[in-house]
Amino acid sequence: MPQTLLLKTEPFKYSFDQLLADGHAVWDGVANAQALIVLRGAKVGDEALIYHSNEGKAIVGIAKVTKAAYPDPKLKDEKLVVIELAPVKALAKPVTLAEIKAVPELADLALVRQSRLSCMTVSKEHRKLLRGLGVR
Repeated sequence: MPQTLLLKTEPFKYSFDQLLADGHAVWDGVANAQALIVLRGAKVGDEALIYHSNEGKAIVGIAKVTKAAYPDPKLKDEKLVVIELAPVKALAKPVTLAEIKAVPELADLALVRQSRLSCMTVSKEHRKLLRGLGVR
């Protein structure tokens, strides 16, 4: 069964609009050990909620994993992996961090608890709550 990931990006470096324009992207630049564990667990077909950090601080779009983790071909460290994504759709209304924090049941969402983590899994329960906020 597909899982849901939340992937953070700084929009001035690579935005969801750029992913839409490109139609496909290699998700790279992840070095944190915990975030790399999440990437290594990504499977083709998994959903990825794309979150703009720093500017906007909101979930802005949905993508799908099109290729599971493999060593970053630009680096010489096999521990550093990438995945590949394709956009599914932009959200009609971004779901802001403030909106997420206002839902008590989302207090243990990794985005709230570990705000610096760039890649995280989203439980089915959290996914359902996020859907209620507009992530469809």
